[in-house]
Amino acid sequence: MAEDEIEAREAADSDYWRANVRLLSVLLSIWFICSFGAGILFREYLDRFSIGGYPLGFWFAQQGSIYIFLLLIVIYVVLMRRIERKYGLTDGEHK
Repeated sequence: MAEDEIEAREAADSDYWRANVRLLSVLLSIWFICSFGAGILFREYLDRFSIGGYPLGFWFAQQGSIYIFLLLIVIYVVLMRRIERKYGLTDGEHK
């Protein structure tokens, strides 16, 4: 490999990992806000509202954070496939 090709590959790898870490940071921040924030920090305010007869703060602490976590996993898979395609890292299954 030529030195230019190696440098280009290293730059692409760096960009890939930067995109990967940025995506993880955003999704984990959303999960933290929904689970810790809505279930604990903002519970008193959210308890003014209800879902299915249960206070919203309680619902987030018991159910909502789990549903949001599952949704974030789906979002992660979809967005990571896009990032992998962008940087040419597909394994052939998802083309």
